[in-house]
Amino acid sequence: MSKQSWNFKYTDFFSLGVLIFGAFIVLLPLLVVFFTSFAPRSASLEILQNNKWSLANYRDAWQQGNFLLAFANSTLVAVAVTAFQIVTSALAGYALARLKFRGKQALLLIILATLVIPFQLLVIPIFLVLKWGHLINTYGALILPTAVNGFGIFLLRQYFQTIPVELEEAAAIDGANRLEILWRVMLPLARPALVTLFLFTFIGEWNDLFKPLVFTTRPELRTVQLALAEFQEQFTNNWPLMMAAVAIATIPVMVLFLIGQRQFIRGIATTGMKN
Repeated sequence: MSKQSWNFKYTDFFSLGVLIFGAFIVLLPLLVVFFTSFAPRSASLEILQNNKWSLANYRDAWQQGNFLLAFANSTLVAVAVTAFQIVTSALAGYALARLKFRGKQALLLIILATLVIPFQLLVIPIFLVLKWGHLINTYGALILPTAVNGFGIFLLRQYFQTIPVELEEAAAIDGANRLEILWRVMLPLARPALVTLFLFTFIGEWNDLFKPLVFTTRPELRTVQLALAEFQEQFTNNWPLMMAAVAIATIPVMVLFLIGQRQFIRGIATTGMKN
């Protein structure tokens, strides 16, 4: 075995060890949450001492937190916001990537500028608009404020620019108009970027506490994050029960990310290749 091949394998082994160690550090808090959620009663370390596993915390957390209603509300809001953002981002991103019109660069700069404005800074005008439209304490208050997002527009705009223009020209020769080109040519090719936007938006809406806390007070509109917040107030000393609630709220987004992680990585890696 040559010295060069030995060095190559040694480097790979070292890199693998570093990655495994880094993964362990990142996953350690999650492991603590899951182990604590199985602990009986309120002794979070008893599961490690006596090896007693119990699903009672999950049953109690599901019932006391009314997670069935919370899951339904969070899923409805996250799916609706994600659908709105995909449609608006695809239309605006394609226009900024391909169409030529006066003020396009200025419009792009304005869209990028919205990325540095915190949502909390806009809460008062948004609240007044929602109140004027009689949308407070409705699903519209949870969906409409984030139906359009500058990040999604910029993401798809950048990805559309990586697609060869010749494909659109060929579709135009066959008689396709702009919307048909976008639907039949651009969107299928932009699947990685769409999956990336879907994951970012869905997970962000699922984990959002601010909108439900400010724009709703009705118990029937309670989302997963509001349910978790109420758990912390009511059951502060029962850590296993709280950790079980956290695990219940975390599992759906973990599964969703694991399903779409390949397209997510591809979308992030290929976006921004052209200016």
